[in-house]
Amino acid sequence: MANDNSSVKRSGPPPIVFILLLLGLLGGAYWFFLRKPKPASVATPPAIEAPQADTTAPASFALQPSVVAGTAVNIDGSTSMVQINAALEAAFEQQYPGTVVNIAAAGSSNGINALLEGAIDVAASSRPLTADEQAKGLVAVPVTSDRMALVVGNDNPYKRGLSKDQAAQIFQGQLDNWATLGGPNATIRVINRPSVSGTHVAFKELVLNGGEFGTTPNITTLARDATTPMLRELGADGIGYATYSQVADQQTVRVLAIDGVTPESSGYPFQRELYYVYRDANSPAVQAFLGYALSSQGQQAIATAGN
Repeated sequence: MANDNSSVKRSGPPPIVFILLLLGLLGGAYWFFLRKPKPASVATPPAIEAPQADTTAPASFALQPSVVAGTAVNIDGSTSMVQINAALEAAFEQQYPGTVVNIAAAGSSNGINALLEGAIDVAASSRPLTADEQAKGLVAVPVTSDRMALVVGNDNPYKRGLSKDQAAQIFQGQLDNWATLGGPNATIRVINRPSVSGTHVAFKELVLNGGEFGTTPNITTLARDATTPMLRELGADGIGYATYSQVADQQTVRVLAIDGVTPESSGYPFQRELYYVYRDANSPAVQAFLGYALSSQGQQAIATAGN
């Protein structure tokens, strides 16, 4: 009997399966041998931002070639800087004809408050700014330094100097008789400045090492921060303090040496910075005045203040 192929069942998969399988193998080989390896994963670096301007840094002031006539600069503050302010007033107005500098001396803290209130352009301060004042946008620029002098009246029989410790003890009420220092048996009458005075604040840091003034009966605090009335109060038994430039040429008082060193010496222990304080660095009045005060011409005027 002839074979009937149509009736025979094939064993195994149909040919199309082999074709598909072969294509799959070829594709896999191609992918394995010819593809480029994927680079290792690298973390994307963070974007680098341009540095931001430091808005808290003091502005840079330069000497102005000219200042508009009619420009007025209003200054108030430290009584210790009266002579400096007056010297700069005269020199500034001479340098820039038609300008005017108005100066007052109500004390460092009062001047700073007036600046915060917008009543003046520049505050003169014989103390650094507090953190709170800086937070309110004020910036202090050192303009010169001076020395804190301890003074007695010419009629005072005490002729010696003091040590730094003795100076602190007197103003803290721990020494209250001249006899304990080798002088006459008389009460040491201490004349203190009010707390609004920058000289008062600086004295606490320089002389009292950050301590407080005494409250003993022999210590009197003036109602107003002014050097001349303080000097008049000294008499024959009083002691007070002032910036040295204010008393160096006084004929009615005597400056005491501290640890054997007088304020004229570079080694004098009670020295401090004096500042001009501003709020608006873009103010034409501020730019003009501070530019002049910090220039060689301004510094020369400061150096001759009181002479």
